[in-house]
Amino acid sequence: MDFAIDAYSIFAIVFLFLAIVIVAMGVKSVSQGYEYTIERFGRYTRTLRPGLHLIVPVVDRIGAQMNMMETVLDVPSQEVISKDNAVVQVDGVVFFQVLDAAKAAYEVRNLERAILNLAITNIRTVMGSMDLDELLSERDQINARLLSIVDDATEPWGVKVTRIEIKDITPPRDLVDAMARQMKAEREKRAEILQAEGLRQSEILRAEGEKQAQILAAEGRREAAFRDAEAREREAEAEAKATSMVSEAIARGDVQAVNYFVAQRYVDALAQFATSPNQKTFFLPMEASGVIGAIGGIADIARQAFKDDDGGGGGNGTRPPRRANPLPQAGGGLPSGGGGEQ
Repeated sequence: MDFAIDAYSIFAIVFLFLAIVIVAMGVKSVSQGYEYTIERFGRYTRTLRPGLHLIVPVVDRIGAQMNMMETVLDVPSQEVISKDNAVVQVDGVVFFQVLDAAKAAYEVRNLERAILNLAITNIRTVMGSMDLDELLSERDQINARLLSIVDDATEPWGVKVTRIEIKDITPPRDLVDAMARQMKAEREKRAEILQAEGLRQSEILRAEGEKQAQILAAEGRREAAFRDAEAREREAEAEAKATSMVSEAIARGDVQAVNYFVAQRYVDALAQFATSPNQKTFFLPMEASGVIGAIGGIADIARQAFKDDDGGGGGNGTRPPRRANPLPQAGGGLPSGGGGEQ
């Protein structure tokens, strides 16, 4: 079966095809993170945001497709001369984001190149006004100054510079070696200062300790001397009291007191002979009954003293009976210069 196609049918088909093409040209889809500028006869009219949009075919066209996401731009390594004429190699990164697609598209040509050159020139300006020590120790300050300058310069372009970071600062090798020697010398200096300070502190503490020890020793000697003097004073008082009592007893006619003193001196003399380091031999009386008799006299004196304290013998003025033979005689009592060698 044959179908005849006349001119009207061909026109209808061509018209339908052109309509489909025109409608397809007027439908635009913008991806997320992008914005498109629309130009009508070469003039900017509006901006298409992410989503589906319709434009007038043939009359309107897409001008620029701007990336609205934050972008990272590497700053290549470059030489920077510091304030003290030190040459260092510096590189970094710039983070920026387009906020206004129309300004970014029509206020500047080649946006990334403009931002890069602006960052390079300001890096040289900022870092060139600082000493090498400041460059190496104050990166945060450098980053803050660069960010403020570059962000203000790019604001008319509809761009927000969010961060500028200096990645690496590399001084020359000879300068690095000199800095290492300087750092080593400085550390050795600090170590010597700390060591000297420690020795000084230890000497001070040792001197303080010795001072306190001497003070305590002096106080101990003073206390000991005071107690020795007090002991000697009491001993002298006791001796004086004993002498007074014996004198009173002798005045009353008590022979036992004389026996006491003679026996005491006798025993003291024997003790001195026994403890002397240079005496190897000494003489004793032939009869030891003299010493026993003298000790017996001491016992009588003690009994009499106890009796006087109890009030039994001296209350009515009567004198207790005396022992016979209180004082040993020359033949059998105290030594008179003769004796046998032991």
